[in-house]
Amino acid sequence: MHRLLFPLLALTAALTFAIESTGSKLKVLIIDGQNNHKWDITTPVLKHALESSGAFVVEISTSPPKGSPAEAWSGWSPKFSDYAAVVSNYNGEPWPEPVRAAFDSYVKQGGGFVSVHAANNSFPEWKEYNQMIGVGGWGGRNADSGPWLYVKDGKLFRDTSPGNGGAHGPQHEFVVEVQNSDHPITRGLPKRWLHTQDELYSRLRGPAENIEILASAKSDLTAEQEPNLMVLSYGKGRVFHTTLGHADYSMLCRGFFETLQRGTEWVATGDTKVTGDVPADFPTESGLAIVPLDGYPKQPRPAAKK
Repeated sequence: MHRLLFPLLALTAALTFAIESTGSKLKVLIIDGQNNHKWDITTPVLKHALESSGAFVVEISTSPPKGSPAEAWSGWSPKFSDYAAVVSNYNGEPWPEPVRAAFDSYVKQGGGFVSVHAANNSFPEWKEYNQMIGVGGWGGRNADSGPWLYVKDGKLFRDTSPGNGGAHGPQHEFVVEVQNSDHPITRGLPKRWLHTQDELYSRLRGPAENIEILASAKSDLTAEQEPNLMVLSYGKGRVFHTTLGHADYSMLCRGFFETLQRGTEWVATGDTKVTGDVPADFPTESGLAIVPLDGYPKQPRPAAKK
């Protein structure tokens, strides 16, 4: 018992330090380095989105590039317990076993985790990670991975029929519909708001345990309300899962900024009321709201679906 007690007390102390060491600001780590998306372009937007709220100080840990030798990976070992929350902008090769074990312990013992867009494509064979994110796409995910989740008439459906996990149509603007207005992340937001050009993920599959759908959007592929903002519990930890944010121009939506800020604060603290009011420039059902950021977007937009 004493052998177990000391690590738990040490982790609790480390998480407390992560919050208090920067004064009133929460210390956050972004993980990147591999992704089928332009992580080198989107990570600075994520960092700005968080730090511009005034609630966070952000550090970045970049993994070795794809195909790196084992010795390069052995030198990459983020100290997750130094942070109140970890944000993943990673989709690539499996992490070394010691890093996976440390991350699993970090979240399970009370750490906060935020999965952004293609981070839910990662690690299809890592059982614990899939429990953290609830549902994911691609990477061989199928009906054996778990049910396809969607919302209809305000109710959550779990479809166990055969099929692959993960799909999206052409990028386009779409209306995000809040399914739970009582959660701190979505409280006060418009019931429906227009999100800028992005990929609308659909047919996501996974174990889907301890999951709550906060918002969804009607898919052009399935004609169902597909989850795009979710929260989960994993052990003592909290997870915020957003499927939004394909490119820098997708992230520059005020709705993305606000929900990322609120989601990160909530996983870090568990507070029933997150910092700040709904910004005056938050999008409406018919009106976009783009955050001005010098030098962005850098990525060219493909022709949007009409």
